[in-house]
This record gives sequence, structure tokens and C-alpha cells, in this order.
Amino acid sequence: MKKKVLSVLLAGVMAVSMFAGCGGNANGTTGSAGTESGSNVASEEGKKEVTLKTVSMFGGTDPNAEVYQAINDELMAQYDYITIEDNSQSSDEEWKAAVNADFSVGNEPDVIQFFTDATADTIVATDKLVSIEEIRAEYPEYAKDTLDSALSAAANTDGVERAVPTTGYWEGLFCNKDLFDQYNLELPTDWDSLVTAIETFKANGIIPIACSLNNVPHYWIEFLMLYSAGTEEFTQIPTTAPQGWTEGLSLFKTLRDMGAFPADTDTVDDAYTGQLFRDKKAAMQLDGSWYSGNITDTDNTVVIAFPGVPNQKAEANALIGGISSGFYITRKAWEDPDKRDAAVKFVMAHTSQAGVQRYWEATGAVSQAAVEVTPVDGATPFAESIAAYTSSASAIVAPTDARIGDAYKTLVAQIVKVSTGAITAEDAINEALATMK
Repeated sequence: MKKKVLSVLLAGVMAVSMFAGCGGNANGTTGSAGTESGSNVASEEGKKEVTLKTVSMFGGTDPNAEVYQAINDELMAQYDYITIEDNSQSSDEEWKAAVNADFSVGNEPDVIQFFTDATADTIVATDKLVSIEEIRAEYPEYAKDTLDSALSAAANTDGVERAVPTTGYWEGLFCNKDLFDQYNLELPTDWDSLVTAIETFKANGIIPIACSLNNVPHYWIEFLMLYSAGTEEFTQIPTTAPQGWTEGLSLFKTLRDMGAFPADTDTVDDAYTGQLFRDKKAAMQLDGSWYSGNITDTDNTVVIAFPGVPNQKAEANALIGGISSGFYITRKAWEDPDKRDAAVKFVMAHTSQAGVQRYWEATGAVSQAAVEVTPVDGATPFAESIAAYTSSASAIVAPTDARIGDAYKTLVAQIVKVSTGAITAEDAINEALATMK
């Protein structure tokens, strides 16, 4: 099977409401639409009435709440034997603790949208979440619209795929294409073309790369190490500095010596360098999907894949990104013959291509869709570039801090010294890893 990859587009270019006439409280849904009183058979012949208890993180003021409620209402209207009793709330620490408590005492819901990373380890350990593999053995079409790479990215820390995701995030290289055009430069596609761009912009008084090494150098840490080390070595949790990590971080000094960063990169903050990029005083900025909302010149700004490094081991177009939540079916529902089918219908309604498309558009935000979304009419060059970038991703890899935790903060704090040669990349990495022992 051809490997699928995540495809995204800027939803904010046209935030639209697709649910005229669909009201309701996003934090509590009871009662089924169109059910005749006393009837045990509804939309599908032979189906008994089912009350499905559900929980999601789409509560409070979350912009996804309206979409979530609308899909629930439509599901109950289509299958009038299904009643949804929902208890969605904002995913704060109190809510997380309550979820863990419910699972520990046997009060878990039938379907829950929850985290997929280490936050879920406690409920995963209860063995009350059903794997996608087990569900597909009976329902082969389950999660059929979800991209393989999205399911992989949403796997729990034990490597098992249980959650079906909706959206996530990405990181990429933002470029002021009009500056590249002004100096007859192609957008960089490898290390050599990146060097050419840096040297040309530097010679013409344009800051090549907007970056604060003092404040937020971590996007560059990630991509330099990923491309130098390759995915396998990059995703390890080492005890001493791996060669690829060392080679990647050493490039901070190479870039600094070339004049790639602002002259005051050691003292300015991320907000300042971000403004340099938006004011066209800098040509490039490595950042995440959350930065897209700050872009005003959507005709001349594009996002592209990280160009690469010398002797790189990662595949071209590998990106840093991730998905950290999804919909689970619990064993309580799975072992109930009537609830089992209703739970499957519920998750598929929310995670189908049509469902994710609605979440993606209605939030008015940039996200990484877990399905192949349909471009919005009138999309800007900026939005189109994001779709092209993410749809060509050869690998989607979680950032380093997801693996080494607080040790990463120690590494970030050493980047200025690495860039000036005051400390070697190897020593900086070893110092950070030592804090994990």
C-alpha cells in the first residue's frame, strides 16, 4: 500500500459556519431526535434503543464544540434508536484527574476523546481501551478515511494504535517569497541552495533567518538534529550524545559564522524576530502552524519543507509535527453488542473525512488534518503552500522534548554557546542528557 501522509491547509482563510439551525449545549446532550415514545425499533430494523455515554475535550469555549454538538445531533437524527449522553469539558488538569479516577473505579464512558501521549498512560494501563486492530477485525471500514501516518502519530506510548484522531500540528520553513523573487533566488530545496540564499540576502542587507538563539532556537534544534541523524537515531532516548545529534547542533556555529541570524540574536526575543520576518526585514523563519495566524501577507508568504543539511540521513520532506488526541472506544461499550455498533458509528461520524473537514474549517485555525481535506475555495498562495508541504511529508516526527522532557530545557539554554564555539555541541548534549540520570 502506498504510504499515506497528513494533508493540511490553512482553515483560517475562510472560517465558515456549516451548521445553521443546529443548536444545543456542547457540554450536555440527552434525548434522541425523532424517536417515537415506547419504540424499541428505530432507523435500522431490529436495532434496540441504545444510550451511549460519551466524553470529549470539546467543551467550554472550544471552537470545536459547535461542530461536535452538530455531529451528535445529526447522528441521533439518522439513527433514532441512539441516545447520546455527553459530558464534554475543557481538558484542564482537574478534568484529566477526573478521567483517570473514572477509569480506575469502572465509571468510564463508552467513547472518550482523550490524549494519546504519556498523559494517557494511566488509562491505557487499565486495559479498558480497544485497539483499532481489534475493531477493524469486525468493522473493516473503521477509521477508513484516517491517514496511516495520522494513526501512527496518534499511537499510544506502547506503540499500539487505539485512538482515531482529528487534527494536530506541524512545523516548517516560512519564506517571504517576494524577497526571493527580488533577488532572483529559488526557494531552498537543499543545503547548497539554502547557503546560496543566506549569502545573497546577507550581501544585500536582508537578515537571512529570523531567529532568537537566546529565546526560541528550538525549531532549528529539531530540524538540524533530525536531518543530520535520521529518524531512527533522532527518536532514540540516548544516554550520551549521538553522532547525528552532535553533527546537527554543530551547524548552529556554521550558520552563525555565515551571518544567517540577526546581529542581536543573543539578546532579542522570539516576538521581535517574528516581527522582523513579517516586516520583510528577514527572509526566512522556522516555526509552527500556530505562527500562521500572525501572517498578514498571505499572497507572498509560503511554507516549505526544511531544505536539508550536509550528508543528511533523514529523507527529504521529513517534518516535525504530531497529533496528541483522538477518539477511543472503551471495552465497556465494545463488550455490549448493542453499544458496540453505536460506538463505532459515533467515532466514524466524528473522524470521517466529512467530519474532520467540518472541524478543520469551523475552528478558523491552522491545523494538521488527519484526513485528506478538501481545499477551501479561494485559498491563498500561503494556504496552498501549506497543503503542498504537508501532503508531501515523507515522515512526521514528534519533537525532542516529547522524549527527553526537562533535559531539553538544558539543551536549549546552551545554544548561544554552541553557536559561538564557547562549548561543543557534544558537550551541550551530554550535559542535557546527564540531567535525566
